[in-house]
Amino acid sequence: MPPAIEAEGLVKRFGATTALAGASLSAAEGTVLGVLGPNGAGKTTATRVLATLLAPDEGRAVVGGYDVLAEPHRVRTLIGLTGQYAGVDEALTGVENLVLIARLLGQPRPAARARAAQLLEQFGLTDAGGRAARTYSGGMRRRLDLAASLVGRPRILFLDEPTTGLDPVSRNELWGMVRTLTDDGVTVLLTTQYLEEADQLADDIVVIDRGTVVATGTPDDLKARAGAGVLQMRPIVPEQVPVLTRVVGELAGATPTVEQGTVSVPAGDEALMPAVVRRLDDVGVRLAELTLRRATLDEVFLALTGHRAVTEDTTEDTKEAV
Repeated sequence: MPPAIEAEGLVKRFGATTALAGASLSAAEGTVLGVLGPNGAGKTTATRVLATLLAPDEGRAVVGGYDVLAEPHRVRTLIGLTGQYAGVDEALTGVENLVLIARLLGQPRPAARARAAQLLEQFGLTDAGGRAARTYSGGMRRRLDLAASLVGRPRILFLDEPTTGLDPVSRNELWGMVRTLTDDGVTVLLTTQYLEEADQLADDIVVIDRGTVVATGTPDDLKARAGAGVLQMRPIVPEQVPVLTRVVGELAGATPTVEQGTVSVPAGDEALMPAVVRRLDDVGVRLAELTLRRATLDEVFLALTGHRAVTEDTTEDTKEAV
């Protein structure tokens, strides 16, 4: 079965800024592809190219079996898009927003109202359906926005950082809805800079940094690239953190991180833990905590790119939003 989404060598420039520098990705039907990267990495640009909102300068993209440049109208009949910010009309009610979209898609008025009622029930918004969207909470607006993208029953759904600004409860609710969609056979391309979100939802992940794909694989595959795990230690005496950091750094051959008195270092060698214990005993450092855990996706991203997934680089982000 061919991929639901396939892109090869996508390049997109905005003046002197290259937002995409030869990015390639593929998503199998009925799965979630997580596109992971910091602000300005090229995630939104890639999404807009695949959704036919931007034309690439170079490269090729096929969505639902149709080339995005040669047959954009056919692509649009198959897809839904939820952007980073709620796109509903806040002056209209929930029902009116969904009916309007259904009518624009050519549905007869009775069918439009029936589809609106079905989606409001599915997303837990029936009681609020008669209220103006401006009275909705942030989580409710995002749910309405996602419902709006599903009015046309798309086979492929692009979710561009859909949980931006949501509280943990609303984020978890949206995650549950995404899982339900894939259970129904919908293919989802999810862009995010939340490592936990990609870990929770994605079947496969593409890591983008500065417009280039730097890694692909399942969440477990990518975690394995960071080594056997991460060794975490906290001394009983807080003043011994500098000594602990120095000893661990020497044995691991890497620079440890220190957060709130806990020292962490990649453990690429299973012999590291007993070696650390012996050396700390020699220098008189006693530990209150010693754990060996699997790497997080944040640590994988740091290992792959040299920086955290969330950056303060707004220049590229501004270009990406063009």
